[in-house]
Amino acid sequence: MAMGDRYASVAHTLLDQQGTTFATQAGIKLRDTPGPLYQLLVLAHLLSARISSDIAVAAARALFDAGMRDPRRMAEATWQQRVDALGEGGYRRYDERTATQLGAAAELVNREYGGDLRRMREAGDPKKLLAEIKGIGPVGVNIFLREAQGVWPEFAPYFDRKALEGAERVGLPKSAGALGRLVAEKNLPRLAAALVRVALHADAAREVRAAA
Repeated sequence: MAMGDRYASVAHTLLDQQGTTFATQAGIKLRDTPGPLYQLLVLAHLLSARISSDIAVAAARALFDAGMRDPRRMAEATWQQRVDALGEGGYRRYDERTATQLGAAAELVNREYGGDLRRMREAGDPKKLLAEIKGIGPVGVNIFLREAQGVWPEFAPYFDRKALEGAERVGLPKSAGALGRLVAEKNLPRLAAALVRVALHADAAREVRAAA
């Protein structure tokens, strides 16, 4: 098998086996609209902590199920309501600090962008502005943009260091440009998520290599 064909086979196996985005897993129907973009911000915040991705996703679902699906409702919720929702999702190690940060972040999004992250995109460099939001940090910025590249295409192809670690594990090139050419543009967030999963889970990487 030619190397290009081999790469394409691995990429499509990744999509088949691990290609659910973290946003989809959290129940977010990602579109370039205020609600889903804010929900992705919350998810990126939770995923950026040193905690399992499954717990972070469950905590995001619990927050959204409790009604905290937009920055106004997040800011209006009490600190204890945020703590309780995080605890329901199993996010207990960082629940108190994260509850405070989520409240502060929601207030910033409301104050600076009228609750609409599309205004942040218009205001300047989202990569820089996202990092100014309490609790996001460089890791959270990468998570947000990995998933958002499907609706903010100016960032595509977006594969951060963790995704590139996954690429190395399954024998794909460690270049965002090369990875971006392996799948259709609409599938870039799915490929990025799949690569992160194989970076985090050696067994998933072995399964992909065996099936490709």
